[in-house]
Amino acid sequence: MTMIRFFVFNATVALLFTGCAENAPTNNGSGAKLPGNALKAAPTKDELLGLEKSAYEAWKSRDAKFWDAFLWDNFVGYGSSGRLDKALASKEYTGVDCAIKSYILSDEQMQLFGNEVALITFKAKVNGTCGGQEVPSDSRAASMYVRAGAQWKKAFHAESAIVDPIKFQAKPVLKKGIPNQGEAIPAHRDAGTDAMLRMEKKVWEAWRAHDGKSIETLTARDLSFINIFGTYFANKADALENWTGTGCDVKSVSISDAVGMMLSPTVGILTFRGGAEGSCYGQKVGPIWGTSVYVKYGDDWKWAFGINVPARW
Repeated sequence: MTMIRFFVFNATVALLFTGCAENAPTNNGSGAKLPGNALKAAPTKDELLGLEKSAYEAWKSRDAKFWDAFLWDNFVGYGSSGRLDKALASKEYTGVDCAIKSYILSDEQMQLFGNEVALITFKAKVNGTCGGQEVPSDSRAASMYVRAGAQWKKAFHAESAIVDPIKFQAKPVLKKGIPNQGEAIPAHRDAGTDAMLRMEKKVWEAWRAHDGKSIETLTARDLSFINIFGTYFANKADALENWTGTGCDVKSVSISDAVGMMLSPTVGILTFRGGAEGSCYGQKVGPIWGTSVYVKYGDDWKWAFGINVPARW
């Protein structure tokens, strides 16, 4: 699969959180509301989009207090400093070195994993700078939400800049194999990490070999995918066509630094560093920080969603 998604800027993001009483709407202070019966059903796409907009507004206004309540305690994601936990994400999303003039979220798509976990993907058009550099104007973003007690909280976020695969060139790795001192590398690994990692290696190998039959077996019936160029694949047929195509010529693949975490009893998320020896669309494949969501059917894990960001060291 085109698991090597090169350039994606994580200059930001969005996280969400909102509370709701059992019988009445509640405002969490961010302007987002959930209906009183929200805990009895999965969220709607409009509800999740409202939460995302609240997070982008908090980023734009540099609202440091917003993120503590908005993010899940076990939040994981990718940003300009690499893999993020809640503390690092809160710091980055405060955006003290960012000057965001405007943002527009569009083309939102929702994927449900039962009533406990939800995924929303969307296009983000941002006008602004972070660290003195322009934020990629057009990106495809992905956010995972989990039900935490009486609230929905943001559990994951990453963004992939939308670029032309033919013209795109990956930026050089700054410190190959050496993680940034600010990167969050959890000391523990969830019990599902090894199981998801075994599946991830099979998926990558099947992608390398353009083995559509194996990919068909390893993946869930309903899946979505954001590739290295910020291209969104909304269904399995489109993703399989991309993964088994002739765009990439890869001799070998590698996965390391994998950490898994359960979002619900049947849904897990795996973050890792990936690499491949070869090229995609004439460009040398660079290292990536990868994220895959797995769903458990009985004793079997199935790949259901993925997005990767470029590794900068």
